[in-house]
Amino acid sequence: MDDYDLVIVGGGLVGGSLACALAGTGLRVCVLEAVPVQSNEQPSYDERVIALSWGSRRIYEGIGLWSAIAPGVEPIREIQVSDRGRFGFTRLDGREEGVDALGYVAPARLLGRAIHDGLSGVEVLCPARLSRFRVQPDRVDLEIDIGGVPRSIGARLLVAADGGDSGIRKDLGIAVRERAYGHNALITTVTPESPRPGVAFERFTETGPLAFLPMAEGRYSVVWTAREEETPGLLSLSDEDFLAGLQRRFGYRMGRLGRIGRRLSYPLKLMLARESVRPRLVFIGNAAHTLHPVAGQGFNLGLRDVAALAEVLAEAGREGADPGGEKTLGAYRRLRGRDQRLVAAATDALARLFVNPLLPVRLARDLGMLGLDLTPGLRHLVARRFMGVGGSLPRLARGLSLEDGHG
Repeated sequence: MDDYDLVIVGGGLVGGSLACALAGTGLRVCVLEAVPVQSNEQPSYDERVIALSWGSRRIYEGIGLWSAIAPGVEPIREIQVSDRGRFGFTRLDGREEGVDALGYVAPARLLGRAIHDGLSGVEVLCPARLSRFRVQPDRVDLEIDIGGVPRSIGARLLVAADGGDSGIRKDLGIAVRERAYGHNALITTVTPESPRPGVAFERFTETGPLAFLPMAEGRYSVVWTAREEETPGLLSLSDEDFLAGLQRRFGYRMGRLGRIGRRLSYPLKLMLARESVRPRLVFIGNAAHTLHPVAGQGFNLGLRDVAALAEVLAEAGREGADPGGEKTLGAYRRLRGRDQRLVAAATDALARLFVNPLLPVRLARDLGMLGLDLTPGLRHLVARRFMGVGGSLPRLARGLSLEDGHG
């Protein structure tokens, strides 16, 4: 049986980022990934993108991947937030925060390729699936399937990065706090007549937020929140009719919208696992928390999980401590619990606040947005939260490698 310090189940963007962060620490790391990486996939007009915060940039700098990611990202230098048909408005600007961008829009394909190329020194088993596992006092025994061939491996720590539908979490019967919003996110790409490079828009409508994220070549990635019962009809519209409806909701601040890409949808919900840590086990990314896309915090929260877990595991490795022991996992829980709860609560509150039709609530939120726009100190706090740089930060989230200042 092959033994590792840790086995990461799920080699996607979160699990793969953790493996890259740990690649030079001397820890024996194994990644199980079910789907082969398409690292040479060609970009398409409507390729999937991810909003990276400034803090996520610093994490990738610390890991050593940012130089491979940076050439293909589009900066978000300004965010304009408004309430459709009402007076609520505010603006966040990177210049006020002394940074060249509040965040970045990165093609998922680009992130995947950079992570794939950064996995040297890490054993990646693919296509591989976890068949069963058994937690022992000092290890986890795993039965896996590699392309139809069974194999047994062991680890001192099992990291579940297997997504919002985590099989490991379900097998353990870990309870979750869950809220279905009754809305779907419709994803598409458009090219406006007069694009605003570096400017992102978050427009709140009666069915939820409508986000426009800047992409290369004047394109915008669109996330349109629609009621579940409206979604089939919107997806079945002709391109012209869909664009007309999108135009009515967004307005003409970038002129006429054109050249729409394919449309996809997925249901929106909040999911927060009641336990992110168990003996010999830790859950990160969507396996621990799935958020409403308002304010684009989901992936960035998962990447902060990576930064914190990588730091406590690297420290355990230097000290010769048990990577799956109570001390190591307790340190991770203390680092991450508050941030996970606060961000989940904030996105949940925003998602519900801005679809509340009651007039006093609508008036209060519009006054709140204006107050934010007129109060630099408060705007600074909100910007730092969006940027992912508030509170106590692990080494990677400060742009430092795990080895800086050690050895």
